[in-house]
Amino acid sequence: MDERKQSPIFTRTSDLILWLLDHTEKFPKSERFRMAKRLEDSVFSFYELLIEATRSTKRKRQLLIQADVELEKLRLYVRMSQQRKLTNISQYHFVAGALVEIGKLLGGWLKTVPES
Repeated sequence: MDERKQSPIFTRTSDLILWLLDHTEKFPKSERFRMAKRLEDSVFSFYELLIEATRSTKRKRQLLIQADVELEKLRLYVRMSQQRKLTNISQYHFVAGALVEIGKLLGGWLKTVPES
């Protein structure tokens, strides 16, 4: 699907994925299979849940709630990567801002989905 026709949450998340992949490539080897893997797995899981939510009518709300949980995990991993000095403060501010924006978009989407 063409990203220009998609909701902004897909575009912002895709941009975040690309940024994170470039960023985690620079992690020391000792952290690539620990922190980098967590960050990458979490952001991909989040995106996959968004895709599933667009395809499902019955489980849409449940999938968006799962995506919110995954986003919270991602926030934790980003915070930990900054605390472990794998992410500098300006990178942290950038990614934290992107996560806040994505969270607001997700919250807005979730409000449009009726409770089952």
